[in-house]
Amino acid sequence: MPDVRQTLVPAVLILIASRFSVVIADEAGRATALDDISVTATRVEKSLETVPAAVGIVQQEEIQFAEPQLGLDESLAKVPGIFMQNRYNFAQDLRVSIRGFGARSAFGIRGIKVLVDGIPETLPDGQANVDSIDSGSIGNMQVIRGPVSALYGNASGGALLIESEEPPETPFISFRPTVGEDGFQKHQLKFGGKHERFDYLLNISDLSYDGYREHSATELSALNSKFGFDFTGGGRLTTVLNYTDSPQADDPGGLTEALVDEDPTQAWTRNLSLDSGEKLEQTRLGFVYDRPLGERGELRVRNYYVSRDLANRLPIGATGHGILLDRFAFGGGVQYTHTAPFSGHANRLTLGIDLDRQEDERKRFLLAGDSLGTKIQDQDEQVDSIGFYIQNEYSISEQMELTLGGRYDRLDFDVDDNFLSNGDDSGDRSFRKFSPTLGVRFTPRPGLNLYANISRSFESPTAVELRDPDGAGFNQELDPQVATSYEIGVKGVLGNKVRYDLALFTMDVTDELVPFEIDDTEFYENAGESRRNGLEAQLVFEPVEYLIATLAYTYSDFEFDEFIDDNGNDFSGNVIPGVPENLLSADFTYTHPNGIYSQFTALYVDEIYANNANTVTNDSYTVADLRLGYSKFIGPWEISPFVGVNNMFDKQYNGNVRINAFGGRYFEPAPDRDVYAGLTLRYDFEG
Repeated sequence: MPDVRQTLVPAVLILIASRFSVVIADEAGRATALDDISVTATRVEKSLETVPAAVGIVQQEEIQFAEPQLGLDESLAKVPGIFMQNRYNFAQDLRVSIRGFGARSAFGIRGIKVLVDGIPETLPDGQANVDSIDSGSIGNMQVIRGPVSALYGNASGGALLIESEEPPETPFISFRPTVGEDGFQKHQLKFGGKHERFDYLLNISDLSYDGYREHSATELSALNSKFGFDFTGGGRLTTVLNYTDSPQADDPGGLTEALVDEDPTQAWTRNLSLDSGEKLEQTRLGFVYDRPLGERGELRVRNYYVSRDLANRLPIGATGHGILLDRFAFGGGVQYTHTAPFSGHANRLTLGIDLDRQEDERKRFLLAGDSLGTKIQDQDEQVDSIGFYIQNEYSISEQMELTLGGRYDRLDFDVDDNFLSNGDDSGDRSFRKFSPTLGVRFTPRPGLNLYANISRSFESPTAVELRDPDGAGFNQELDPQVATSYEIGVKGVLGNKVRYDLALFTMDVTDELVPFEIDDTEFYENAGESRRNGLEAQLVFEPVEYLIATLAYTYSDFEFDEFIDDNGNDFSGNVIPGVPENLLSADFTYTHPNGIYSQFTALYVDEIYANNANTVTNDSYTVADLRLGYSKFIGPWEISPFVGVNNMFDKQYNGNVRINAFGGRYFEPAPDRDVYAGLTLRYDFEG
């Protein structure tokens, strides 16, 4: 493909240049290329290579090295099986898809469980937002690819687990300003450290961005903090407190193909005239307590509270709609892990329970200019969730381990209509699901791990998605989608130079949740059955000293097996929209002990179908970014200037595709070439 060749040529040139620089560089100092990695993706700590499932991870250096830190996708792109869109529309939030789960979302994240420091960012009904997470203070991100409802419950077609940066032994403070084109400015202040049994990390950031397109400006300030205290006896309490304030996030809306060709920077006229966008304020408080119980037991208890106020102006109808949402969510959970031999073989048993509640006060108005006009909706929505899970890992031999688990979930949706002049839309729905999993891992020799697993997940419609197209309360015909996955894979390491991961899977999905729009309002229906076959591969290696190369490839063959929509259209055999068939990323990161560092990334995205009928496609594209920097240490000071260019070959492409969009407005163009620069100043308080 021409685009791929155009990307690979610069990559090869940079690889050659990096090799030459290594030859002439000072040999003093040696950074470890590929260390052993432990993950907690399966709710217990385990070596990455021995998890009997497809799990990817990006670590602190990779995340915080990525610039200009607009979104999580800047570093997650090197993980196969995950596809992200919508970095530049803050009113809609980042769209994340894992093996097709989440591709249906018009805004935010659906079908994927998101946890931050052990506290769920995903609500009981399956909604998740990552607008309150600043990548500047993330320690690592783990991605589970494939159904994991057996561990995490509803909306677990995959999982994204985010851990905050750990405070260093030596207290520090750092400041990083970054500026770029299209009015981009981000300022970050971070400090942390340890004192006896107490440790802390606080990250304060402020972002302002005019945007590439008309009416796409945003302002966002965030506080992300983490505090830890170690008790005598081995117990540890972790407290996380996050606050987000976004007084402006404009939504330029989707465009037709003709409008994109005419001027990709324009906004949809109705979004512009109605001042479409959102304002939000969110506070999140969580507690996690870990402690050993005896010599073989471990206990984890968690508790959290989330308050979110949202005001949204939507381009619906002639006058537009205004939504006021007052949300309060809270919950907790208890998990016990017991590690002890069973019948002479190693064994680990994990038991747990999760309890969560979501309370939404939702009001909807017709817009009257800049103000809210006539009220047309006033309702209280409540979602309760309870889940019990069990997982057992049994070592059949030194080379083979069997993992067996399951989870039972109960979800209750309830709506009380407080606006009865247009009828009573009160209603309730309940769902009950059991999700089993079975996995086996075989290690014939060190560095080589073969695995296979069978797992099932379910995804309920959210409270908003249960809206009936006829306006009669809950849609009683809409059911959760259920996926059964069969996966085999191989992964491991070769010495300390290469890490590899290959996974093949097939999934059968029933009652697939599919969106459609009526006059810019989104509704959902169930497809009969769908099939998803795929391959995911990742190779991380050190071709020369100080240079780490990461290659990731994803192949997705996702089709509707049986699907006749409510209008009688037969889409059986069509490709499921929103997911590219081929996805390829390449990352070359060079870090030398003398302080010079650089990163070249390239991403190829195959064409994407934008509708169920497969009559509209988003063209394939390749986008490449380059970052350069230098770190200088002067006593306790570190000074690190950097400069970068995104979309360095100035490609015109769409950063988001709206599935089955009303009026053919499927496309949201991404920025052309843009340059940014910044500086990190850090001071370590010695002693």
